[in-house]
Amino acid sequence: MFVLAHLSDPHLGPMPSARIRDLAGKRAIGYMNWHRRRKTFHRTEVLSRIVNDIKAHHPDHIAVTGDILNIALPGEFAPSRVWLDTVGPAHDVTFVPGNHDAYVRKAAREWHSHWGDFMKGDTTSADQFPFVRRRGDIALIGLSSAITTAPFMATGKIGAPQLHALPELLDKLAADGMFRVILIHHPPVTKPAHRFKRLMDAAKFRDVLRRHGAELVLHGHDHIHSLVMLDGPSGKIPAVGVPSASAIGGEGELAGYNLYAIAKAGNGWRCEMTSRGLTHGSDLIVDLGKQELAAA
Repeated sequence: MFVLAHLSDPHLGPMPSARIRDLAGKRAIGYMNWHRRRKTFHRTEVLSRIVNDIKAHHPDHIAVTGDILNIALPGEFAPSRVWLDTVGPAHDVTFVPGNHDAYVRKAAREWHSHWGDFMKGDTTSADQFPFVRRRGDIALIGLSSAITTAPFMATGKIGAPQLHALPELLDKLAADGMFRVILIHHPPVTKPAHRFKRLMDAAKFRDVLRRHGAELVLHGHDHIHSLVMLDGPSGKIPAVGVPSASAIGGEGELAGYNLYAIAKAGNGWRCEMTSRGLTHGSDLIVDLGKQELAAA
């Protein structure tokens, strides 16, 4: 059995000091928003409790699906790498970026030097998406939906090159008998009311999944526990979201994460999801429920 943990949207605090020239454009709005609201909802001590709880369950691998930063200030990158190192070694932790990690256009220049070890495929460079990491019978497929957007927008886009490469990867991994887990920040289905946060090429992404399949899609972005069943070539594909791993309030749910116990079952797979997190009125991290996602 392989145990995979999934957390997302840590939004690491505290916000580092910023120079006036660093706060041009969208960053100025995000900086004010952090100090007025978000710093009260995203708490470092809560994130530490979540990570410690994950480690207490001894997962074989940990997936982090983006938004490690807030407004991609230069001073945010080095602490984010330190935090990733505390989660685990790069071999055992996979990271894909989110929209806050691409808050300004020049932010992506820093990804390779700070996070490259955590978003590098087994046979590809750290700046290549999609990438594949094989761990036993599990294949982790990293996609980037992180793009720089206008103020008050949080949309994402996979883009034609990744969508073009993905089918061959999925087919090859299926032929090798792998349990395919796609990691992406933005969800493949967005409510109409959240159109300013949507994955813009979600329909094309879902079409790739419908034709080529996957066993599991993990994402963040919406800051809630969610489960949507997508169409696959021979059955449904669960797409699962988690809350921010540091949240104690705000627009989303309280901090939480998921564990997936994955094992072969006959000609198929068994995948049991356990959700854990905070509940109102308590500082304890508890089981929030279990659900079977796939069976032979």
